[in-house]
Amino acid sequence: MASLAAPSVLWAQQAAPATRNISSFRLHDWQDHFDTLGKGILLSDTITKVLQHWTADGEMRIYPTSVPMSDELTRRGYTEIVFKDNAPDWAPTPAMIERDPSLPRYVSPGPDNPLGIRAMHLGWQYYRIHGTNDTRKIGRKSSNGCIGLYNEHIVEVFNRTPVGTQVKLI
Repeated sequence: MASLAAPSVLWAQQAAPATRNISSFRLHDWQDHFDTLGKGILLSDTITKVLQHWTADGEMRIYPTSVPMSDELTRRGYTEIVFKDNAPDWAPTPAMIERDPSLPRYVSPGPDNPLGIRAMHLGWQYYRIHGTNDTRKIGRKSSNGCIGLYNEHIVEVFNRTPVGTQVKLI
């Protein structure tokens, strides 16, 4: 489990396949979910709490994530990155306010921002892949629908992911 908290793991296509995986997560093959690499692929497994990122040239890295707290908050399926925000601000969604009226109505970019230091907007309204300033959330069901990464990991993914990158949440 300690290896999940370490910086991303580089996976080259020429690497020999593992015969067993002691880390309790399952790696996916992008070909099982997409026809082409296109601009790249982000595949988030909400059960094992891992994001796999393939660049357009086939390089793959894995990252531990936080995932939605419940199935009702989890959106699954295909979408894409539609906007990248290098200093995200945050406002709760109407559903979040309904569940918790005490939430602040706005948080500017900075250390108190729930989206951390980078955010990538998905094609679904209100859904993001973003950083978090609360590292206790990583590896847990702790979000209201988004996929969260350590801030240092979201910077890496953000810098390597163009708008139009394919995304699938499973």
